[in-house]
Amino acid sequence: MPRQAPDSDFIPALNAPATAAATPALQTAAPTPQRITADALGTAGSSSALAKLNSAVAELKAISSAPMLQRAIDCIHAADSQGACEWALKALEQDERSGLGWYLLGIALERCGDFANSIRAYESALKLLPDHAEVANDLGRLAFRMGMTPQAEAFFRLFLERYPDHPEGANNLACAVRDQGRHGEAIEILRSAIMKAPEFAMLWNTLGTVVSEQGDFVNALQFVGEAVRLDPAFPKARYNRGNAKLMLNDPAGALEDCEAALDNVLPEDERQMMRLSRSTILLNVGRIGEGWDEYEARLHPQFSDRVAFAVDLPRWNPGEPLAGKRLLAVGEQGLGDEVLFGNVLPELLEALGPDGKLSLAVETRLVPLFQRSFPDAAVSAHATYMAGTRFLRAAPVLETPDVAELWTPMGSLLREFRRSLDAFPTRESFLTADPKRVAHWRKELKAAPKGLKVGLLWKSAVGKDNRHRFFSPFETWAPVLAQAGVTFVNLQYGDCAAELEQARRDFGVEIWSPPGIDLKQDLDDVAALSSALDLVVGFSNATLNIAAACGTPAFLISTPGAWPRMGQTKRYPWYPRTEVFLPPAFGQWEPVMAEVADAVGGFVKER
Repeated sequence: MPRQAPDSDFIPALNAPATAAATPALQTAAPTPQRITADALGTAGSSSALAKLNSAVAELKAISSAPMLQRAIDCIHAADSQGACEWALKALEQDERSGLGWYLLGIALERCGDFANSIRAYESALKLLPDHAEVANDLGRLAFRMGMTPQAEAFFRLFLERYPDHPEGANNLACAVRDQGRHGEAIEILRSAIMKAPEFAMLWNTLGTVVSEQGDFVNALQFVGEAVRLDPAFPKARYNRGNAKLMLNDPAGALEDCEAALDNVLPEDERQMMRLSRSTILLNVGRIGEGWDEYEARLHPQFSDRVAFAVDLPRWNPGEPLAGKRLLAVGEQGLGDEVLFGNVLPELLEALGPDGKLSLAVETRLVPLFQRSFPDAAVSAHATYMAGTRFLRAAPVLETPDVAELWTPMGSLLREFRRSLDAFPTRESFLTADPKRVAHWRKELKAAPKGLKVGLLWKSAVGKDNRHRFFSPFETWAPVLAQAGVTFVNLQYGDCAAELEQARRDFGVEIWSPPGIDLKQDLDDVAALSSALDLVVGFSNATLNIAAACGTPAFLISTPGAWPRMGQTKRYPWYPRTEVFLPPAFGQWEPVMAEVADAVGGFVKER
């Protein structure tokens, strides 16, 4: 075996606890499991790069490792990534200073999904090869896939210094710039590149991703449509066109494009991303059982955004008997999802029966609320760590012997208990707020200005994936806030001083802020406050899910393509006391906010 590759400056520490700043993906309130767009950055070892490697190896026939390098290239051509790894390692055993060997090992490891070791191999190649521009492009692309976007940008710029008119290089740089929020700069990079190479489908596809991240799905559809026209076999463009159609309320068209994309040969991580997207489209078109089956793609070892579970127990599978079993169910995704998926827990407890035992591992802030709501279960907190560039979730309760004999991610229970709309129960609530705290908040609310008490939620505190696209600007709330007979209560966690002042200054409305509560951290008290309200109005975030799960009437402002609606336009299957309000098209907020205002006015009149 060769010695270890030269040290990398870019490999994160292993097993570091996930800090608050490092875990936005895990604290996402609204359930959005798939990326809206698929990036096209080429593949590890493009045909042009392999052709250059063939030429390089031909010039090195005198060295002992040349036949092994050639076998590695042949394996890559044949899509035998494991074989390519083995031959590259054999070549490096002969010559550990072979830049070509490290480069081929990097390509093979990347295609096997071993990104952390692949990036080490690429960096070794970058230091050893005299003309390293091609390696810089591959290294940048891999760094991008691992979420190391500033480093990726630097590598792409290095590649473009050597090949200034290279369309793929410009495309890759635009992706890195876009993902750092510099959309205008990304568009200019792509505009210049398209003028030089208008036939290059990848550029049109990436331009579509940039405008879609700005919420412009109409133009996104046009741009990715041009990419498909130029290259009908371009799977990422097909996939992106499908997601644009979904956002424009065409789930049938979205499904057709997503399935066409999946018919192509794809790297495994991209295949699993597309499978996950397909699962949510299936939910949108009412094929709910199939959708939950396909939703398992989120757990595939090579899905790039996967959260791995460090649970050393056999995993329960749908269809297996539950009666009398000791089962651990682990919460997943974000806070909103943990609450949403808790919808199945009453049926799970019933299936386990009096001789069974349920252990729940949920986010720390949810432990008191879930323990009160499910007194027959043992509820504890899960813990999340960083392992390389991936999240790893553990259940410390397993340190106690014999706690469980089987385990399952909570979302996988839906495959057993929610395979159709009819399987969603009509019970008004499944979470129980602390009755003493509910009484406390009812007393506090009586001291607030007169009128029905309506909780308000207008934004997400999560900045990733340009989530603001799914929330209306605050000024569109004006007709809702104009309703008489209402005291609006602030339930919005995070910094919202600017919006409270805007409501006061521009709308003449004082949104009442509840005293003595941390709306982000005190979730058990948030449940009690919500239960004391007459109504909650807002977008899907953790707080709205908690309020609705406690049985508080809720008006949910949704968007086209939101999979938890299961294709429904008014009914929300998870919470029977929740009514859905949809804009006529993505981003058309004024009509839906006017509808919500009328509904709030009607709610007041009824009471």
